[in-house]
Amino acid sequence: MTVDRPGQAYFHQNAQGVFVGNDPARGPWSADHCHAGPVSGLIVRAAETEVGPEKMLTRLTVDLLRPLPLAGLRVAAETTRHTRTLATTRVTVHDLDDTLCATATTMHLVRRHLGDVPNVDLPTPRVDDMVDGPFPIGEMRHDLPGFAHHSQIGYPEGGNQGAGPKTVWMRTPPLLEGEDPSPIQALCPLADCGNGISWNAPTTEMGFMNTDLTVQIHREPVSDWLASDSISHWQPSGVGMSQSVLFDTQGPVGTALQTLVLFPPE
Repeated sequence: MTVDRPGQAYFHQNAQGVFVGNDPARGPWSADHCHAGPVSGLIVRAAETEVGPEKMLTRLTVDLLRPLPLAGLRVAAETTRHTRTLATTRVTVHDLDDTLCATATTMHLVRRHLGDVPNVDLPTPRVDDMVDGPFPIGEMRHDLPGFAHHSQIGYPEGGNQGAGPKTVWMRTPPLLEGEDPSPIQALCPLADCGNGISWNAPTTEMGFMNTDLTVQIHREPVSDWLASDSISHWQPSGVGMSQSVLFDTQGPVGTALQTLVLFPPE
């Protein structure tokens, strides 16, 4: 499905195959580094290309080892298992100095056509009830345009827009110039926003950076507007966790988890 996504793509690819970040890929903590959500989309792109379309990506686990430079990233995937039913991959992300910045694993399951199957009916946010609102994090540690400025944001009417658990609708740019993202590639920028959606105090009082991202997907999204119902758990040890249920306009599509490092402002 082709959708009309807003604005400039997160990345462009140069003649050497390097992914160079555009303004939308810039994260909130540093003007020189990417938000991990778009980079997770590149990881999914590499894994899906490696495995092929007959299997659906159902799990993504990303370990964020170092900052991800906007200046350029190399992404490579290899198959670690492939059977009739499933496939797994390992993906690496290196910077231009060949420093390993992130590693990831993925699981892919074969697509079948079973017709109607018993399922649960969960309460789902309604995109028709959405009202415009600000990006969930109002503060950034630089003054350059970034991820927050290039995402369209909405909230359930009357929903929380302050500290604590909340639901946010998001419509994001394309992943790569000249290319339509797959449904799961398009889900990744939102999936990595759970900590930024459900913060328990503003960044002027506490920083909350994630060290990983795990996404479990049971259905490929079918809409460009996607929602995350998120909550964060912060502990005095400096460790936290964000957990999110992810939706498209038809219902839930998966969940996302992030491990958080909490740090006071400098």
